[in-house]
Amino acid sequence: MTEPASETRLWRPGGFCADPWRRPAPDAAPPFAAPALLGLDAYLALDAATRAAHADALAVELLPGEPLEAIVPHLDRLPMVALAFPGFADGRSYSKAALLRSRHGYGGEIRATGEVLIDQVAHMLRCGFTTLSVSHPVALARLAAGTAPGLPGHYQPSPAAAGRAGRYAWRRLPAA
Repeated sequence: MTEPASETRLWRPGGFCADPWRRPAPDAAPPFAAPALLGLDAYLALDAATRAAHADALAVELLPGEPLEAIVPHLDRLPMVALAFPGFADGRSYSKAALLRSRHGYGGEIRATGEVLIDQVAHMLRCGFTTLSVSHPVALARLAAGTAPGLPGHYQPSPAAAGRAGRYAWRRLPAA
């Protein structure tokens, strides 16, 4: 027996919100009807003038095996970078989100797409994700109910803002 297909909704820490980004048809050419979320190859195939003219309406989705370095020269013109989670066990996109925030100073939206499970939400936010494209029924229900998991204390540094420091001097805190 198969489960019915679930809707996909965009969630940010304040709750669910509308998603203005659309994936254009593979043969579509700019200008796109709405802000366009393109794969890496499609984005890089656009000429520099087209990317510059539509910079506020173009975003890139990176698959786990695609190099982050390919979009680093374009980060100042990308309002959003989507990082894919094709399976819950593939964590390479966590590292990419953390690198975008810490090493490359990216301040735009970082979105998680694909297999976003409720148990991953807190860690995704700590790694620098700002929005999550959620389709898993349990995750949708828990986020709608406001019961996202998380721990109040953390041992490792994070690109996300640190909470109140604990009473233990040995806990690592991010550099100010």
